[in-house]
Amino acid sequence: MKDAFAAPAPILIVDDDRSQRSLLETFLHAHGYRTQSAASGEEALQMLEQGTFVMMISDVRMPGISGIETLRRVRQNHPTLPVLLVTAFADIRSAVAAMRDGAVNYLAKPFDLDELISSVQFATERRGEVPVPAQNTGRLPPGVITCSPLIQAVFRDAAVIAPSETRVLITGESGVGKEVVAEMIHAWSPRAAASLVKVNCAAIPENLLESELFGHEKGSFTGATNQRMGRFEEANGGTIFLDEIGELPPPLQAKLLRVIHDGTFHRVGSNRDLHTDARVLAATNRDLEAQIAAGLFREDLFYRLNVMEIHVPPLRERPEDIVPLATHFIEKFSRQKPRFSATVSASLTRYRWPGNVRELRNAMERAALLSRGEIVLPEHLPGRIMTGAAATTDLGEAQHLEQIERDAILKALRKNKFNRTETAKELAISRRALTYKLQRLRAEGVPIDPV
Repeated sequence: MKDAFAAPAPILIVDDDRSQRSLLETFLHAHGYRTQSAASGEEALQMLEQGTFVMMISDVRMPGISGIETLRRVRQNHPTLPVLLVTAFADIRSAVAAMRDGAVNYLAKPFDLDELISSVQFATERRGEVPVPAQNTGRLPPGVITCSPLIQAVFRDAAVIAPSETRVLITGESGVGKEVVAEMIHAWSPRAAASLVKVNCAAIPENLLESELFGHEKGSFTGATNQRMGRFEEANGGTIFLDEIGELPPPLQAKLLRVIHDGTFHRVGSNRDLHTDARVLAATNRDLEAQIAAGLFREDLFYRLNVMEIHVPPLRERPEDIVPLATHFIEKFSRQKPRFSATVSASLTRYRWPGNVRELRNAMERAALLSRGEIVLPEHLPGRIMTGAAATTDLGEAQHLEQIERDAILKALRKNKFNRTETAKELAISRRALTYKLQRLRAEGVPIDPV
């Protein structure tokens, strides 16, 4: 906990909502910070000209100038002042704009108090450093369709992480779109003009993977008729995406650890050190912590890769995305604009989609061919979809289990006074997993915050 001497200047709180200002002031005072408050962006700019502040926390949507416009004006006269933006109207475009204009973080209301104090501590301990704006537009890549609050949260995380050099581990089942998230992080980063080099560690034979990653010298093995540049060299100045990192053989894990540690490596058949400045993004559909326990994955490599983790939820946990995605895919594969029968729409939503978005895409390619661009009927879908959808019609038991989980989460939250870190420990799940479960409950209208 900080005392008054740790923050010689106050934090400026900017919000048109008096109760919100009071909440932030009380919370920050309890952690040893001094505060002053302003009810508008205009008032905040005046106070900044008249006094010295260690940080500014601002709402985004306010009468008069917005929080983002206030941030832009602050950057002109106070380029090193840390600014944290908070809003109840979280969206991807605003998150990207905030990071582009130099915000240190972007939190959505009702915000996580643990995350808030971590952001404040991070910013005040590093005050005086000039924020590095992100070079991005906030546009989603073509084909990225979502209505789900869970996926929108993933994209906000990607937008916030993108401007940094932080290594990211993207987790989730096969086919959920981990590669799309990696593409977004790269596209929204200052490295966007350089290459994004993708390597599927599961698709390359083990005896060739080292050469693929690090290159080889002529004559270093049978068939090596020429010198070859590796993917880490190709990614120099850009980003390398290591998909299915859990499939990496143990001998290569040690070599990857060295590259991540100091950027050095050598080609197969050479002892000469080479250097790469490549940002590393990795993805896996495996439980790497279970693999560590089984001796299959290096613990030190896991913690090197997992500086930040983004978990992409499966399609069955975001049913609101299924029909919009299906519509997008079938229009892509058809010259016309087929429509779904009511039975097909209901079946698409009920089916569990074990293959996630990839399976949905393949099913729509098939349906586009069989329907010939007209209405899509049940017989145009793979049989497993109609069968699986019928099997999930009676959801009584599943809903009962979901209710038990919901009750357990809410009980643990109240017991731990809504501290998410302690709640996750009691439930024996990761804090990230708890965050996604809470986002799901909030999207369903379940109150998960203190009254």
